[in-house]
Amino acid sequence: MLLPVAPHPSAIEIAPYGAVTAIAYPAEAGNRAKITLILGHGAGAGQTSAFMVDYARALAARGIDTLTFNFLYTEQRRRVPDAKEKLEACYRGVIDHARRHPSFAGNRLAIGGKSMGGRIASQVAAAGMADLAGLVFLGYPLHPPGKPEQLRDKHLPAITAPMFFIQGARDAFGTPDELRPILAKLKAFTTLYVVENGDHSLKVPKSAGTAQAEVHKAAQAEIERWLRAAGGG
Repeated sequence: MLLPVAPHPSAIEIAPYGAVTAIAYPAEAGNRAKITLILGHGAGAGQTSAFMVDYARALAARGIDTLTFNFLYTEQRRRVPDAKEKLEACYRGVIDHARRHPSFAGNRLAIGGKSMGGRIASQVAAAGMADLAGLVFLGYPLHPPGKPEQLRDKHLPAITAPMFFIQGARDAFGTPDELRPILAKLKAFTTLYVVENGDHSLKVPKSAGTAQAEVHKAAQAEIERWLRAAGGG
């Protein structure tokens, strides 16, 4: 049985832009994988969205220390995402915070997130990030909807850490079939987990006959399994 995990909020200074709020979800002491997973949120909703809280709590209950955060524009109650440089600076600041966090001492680090949060994590990793256990993408935004020619994959070959892509079969930002030939060319170890009938938020239609909660539980179980294998735990 998965037990509830008490979250711990904290403030992170992102010089010179200001501060953001982060929430740590420590894993159960007797089941810790000794891995910290940072999850960045998507462009349209912050770290307190139901999706982000559900994944953070569930993964912590499964033994994965999890840390979520708001990007600067979300913290400042703005709707439009910041420029690439500011988004990446924020993510790097959160990584520094996670490495120093006393609850996560001795852990290996994995990064990723939902949609935009995962893309920014990948850009940070591609620019040079040592000792990552892996990257986890919850709906990688390969291209804008309806614009498959505008691929966001040029930086992926620079990533050396293992990568885990969870992609809905109906994802308008990039289907599994669009991702496969790109992943096949990468030197880093990659895993693609397909959510049948899932959209960009892994949501399945009622007509699919599968409970949404079960879809997320299955994905969360795969993240735990993959991270434990990638981190050697």
